Amino acid sequence: MSIKDWATGERPREKLLQRGANALSDAELLAILLRVGTQGMSAVDLARSLLDKYGGLGGVMHASADELSQHKGMGLAAYAQFATVLEIGRRVLSEELRQQPVFNNPQVAGDFLRLRIGRERVEVSMALFLDTQNRLIAYEELSRGTVAENIAYPREVARLALQHHAAAVLFAHNHPSGSLKPSPEDFAFTQRLQAALALLDIVLLDHVIVTATATVSFVEQSWLKS
Repeated sequence: MSIKDWATGERPREKLLQRGANALSDAELLAILLRVGTQGMSAVDLARSLLDKYGGLGGVMHASADELSQHKGMGLAAYAQFATVLEIGRRVLSEELRQQPVFNNPQVAGDFLRLRIGRERVEVSMALFLDTQNRLIAYEELSRGTVAENIAYPREVARLALQHHAAAVLFAHNHPSGSLKPSPEDFAFTQRLQAALALLDIVLLDHVIVTATATVSFVEQSWLKS
């Protein structure tokens, strides 16, 4: 049955308008983006099949163009829509970080980092550059490596911090394995980075390890000493 044959109150778009977006299931939200289904499948059915294949909304939104194109009823137009929604989410969170001190709302910073690098399939490191009130000035991707490792250099972080006139830096990198446990190299790098920034009177506020579903803070775990 096509969605247009459903009762008005059960159609995803009408349901959203009447009851709000939070009343919709993941499949219904995705169906609104898809707009139409494919032969033998409504947009909601197609959305459910995508959620099953990719393990949820996060997996769908981060799927590559090639991956989506292999799924029945999907193509580059759908990929462009998903990539647009994901980037809008990232930019909304970055705006929130610019308007308030990062550590006033750790959840916002954590959500931003997970959206930015949490689902990357290789290790990616990035830095958030902050002003004297710990508000976001800018963020930069620093390095991109293999599944197991990437190399970021303290001198490059320091150079960018000076370029952005930052008073503090929050460094982050992801673990594609899903593990939040720091490696010995993570600890050693944190010490080197803290020492390099201190020479410039710039504070290393934190080092955050990021996965698709969670983050761990060196400061909160007392792994980073001021």
